[in-house]
Amino acid sequence: MENTKEMRTWLDDLNLDHPLVIAGPCSAETEEQVLKIAHELKDTDVSYFRAGIWKPRTRPGMFEGVGALGLKWLQKVKAETGMKVCTEVANAAHVKLALEHDIDLLWIGARSTVSPFIMQEIADALQGTDKPVLIKNPVNPDLALWLGGIERIYKAGVKNIGAIHRGFSTYEKSKYRNTPEWQLAIEFQNKYPDIPLINDPSHITGKRDMIFDVSQTALDLNFDGLMIETHYDPENAWSDAAQQVTPSTLVQIMRDLKIRKESNTEEEYNSSLDNLRAQIDVVDNQILDLLGKRMKTSDSIGALKKQKNVAVLQSKRWNEILGKMVLEGEQHGLSEEFILKMFKAVHQESINHQEKVING
Repeated sequence: MENTKEMRTWLDDLNLDHPLVIAGPCSAETEEQVLKIAHELKDTDVSYFRAGIWKPRTRPGMFEGVGALGLKWLQKVKAETGMKVCTEVANAAHVKLALEHDIDLLWIGARSTVSPFIMQEIADALQGTDKPVLIKNPVNPDLALWLGGIERIYKAGVKNIGAIHRGFSTYEKSKYRNTPEWQLAIEFQNKYPDIPLINDPSHITGKRDMIFDVSQTALDLNFDGLMIETHYDPENAWSDAAQQVTPSTLVQIMRDLKIRKESNTEEEYNSSLDNLRAQIDVVDNQILDLLGKRMKTSDSIGALKKQKNVAVLQSKRWNEILGKMVLEGEQHGLSEEFILKMFKAVHQESINHQEKVING
């Protein structure tokens, strides 16, 4: 699969003067609920109204969607509001029903992208469709798996494609529901700059009060749009209540977001600079996160040394680490002087942590 400008045609043809916005409830619950939300989103920046019809749930007994009945509700949304509509498909049967009901855009969820077998089944069912198809990243941070899923859809003759970045699962506790791993999304953009890339801050954060900040970071990193879950009564939503916002909140988010424009040389410079600075912010946050994890390990070492009555400073071990880091730093274009300063500071902080544990 080669990167081509034609990959952006479906998005460019919308002639938007703002990022693409896909919004609507996590789940279609009732016909009344779907139509009420749709009418509140009409005449806003929302280009596609989304609603989950089939919902993959972690455990049985949870609400798994209303099924094919909801497709008729989406048809009513189109007829009454004029908005394009979209939903998630997870197998060939879903695809067949969605196409029969003239759903304008389909997306494939993270739990499907993780399986090449499922992706091939969906690709076969989508063979030759001119509907835009968006592929979410798999649940695990595997760029090759993500690209492989997209390639299967592309090889099925689907030319109107896009990608959705919804973050990645992790066993570690985090402020995010799914950690964004921005660097992986940046690498995706570098490989395929013309595949429209949509950010899903709802699933990344899992919390409505974090959606604005993640959305702004995505736009700073040159994402093409946002998919945000929206409900008129989020607290009582049948699924993912904590991450949905009201239509009025969504409109305010759209107003407050800083949209970067490219219309002259100076603005192109500022746009590029903002993008690079956003990438630096991402890496800086990763550095802080890793340093925090390193110091937690130092605390554990301190507890072990206290138990065994062992001295904090182990000079031989420290010299071995320093020598190794200097050599590895050179391979990354980092000077010996910088490596020595940085790791001496890290080592001193580690000693401070261990002494605090031992003397505590």
